This record gives sequence, C-alpha cells and structure tokens, in this order.
Amino acid sequence: MKKYIILTPEGQTIAPNLSFEVDNLQVLGIVENVNNENEAIILLLQENSWIIDAEYNVSEFIIYELF
Repeated sequence: MKKYIILTPEGQTIAPNLSFEVDNLQVLGIVENVNNENEAIILLLQENSWIIDAEYNVSEFIIYELF
C-alpha cells in the first residue's frame, strides 16, 4: 500500500509583513494505505468534505507519493 501527500496552489497565505506577497502550496492532506493516486484523492475527499465545501478544484491537486 502507498502513502501520498496532496497539495494545491489554490488559496492564499498572508505574510506577517503585509508588504510581501506570498506564493506557495497548501497541504490538503496525507493519505495512507491506498493503491494509487486516484484512490488517494477519493479517500481524501471522503474523509474531508470541507475540501469540496471550500470549492477547491480537484484538477489543481498536486500529488506526490511519500516513501
């Protein structure tokens, strides 16, 4: 079974110093005990309905396998 981290470029982060613009990725979750990326996305969304409620776009997800 595999483990994945799922990130998104959507959303915003504000730096403590407001004169700086911050571009980064947000971690949506880490999913374990799945066979592939598709299963990881499905499980993440099943266990975290707030992701859909917050209107994150699944096509923007960036997925990396963790070893």
